[in-house]
Amino acid sequence: MALVRANDAGMTSATLTRQRRFVTPEPDETLESLAARALPGEPLEAAMEQIRGWNLHIFAMRRPRALMLGSDVVFVEPPLA
Repeated sequence: MALVRANDAGMTSATLTRQRRFVTPEPDETLESLAARALPGEPLEAAMEQIRGWNLHIFAMRRPRALMLGSDVVFVEPPLA
């Protein structure tokens, strides 16, 4: 049995890039509790406002407004450059 190593037979290695941090809501979690959990070093109101701004797909577009689902990806940092 032959052992295949990276770069043997034309294989290349992949480099992973840094991805934006995110969380998913817990069952029945509110924006307040998610903000406190995801951004514990920030004042609560500032953390909530940042999360709203980074997640317009949840907080501006959804009806009823701000309804968070367990399957949501909630970004907890600004977009990466």
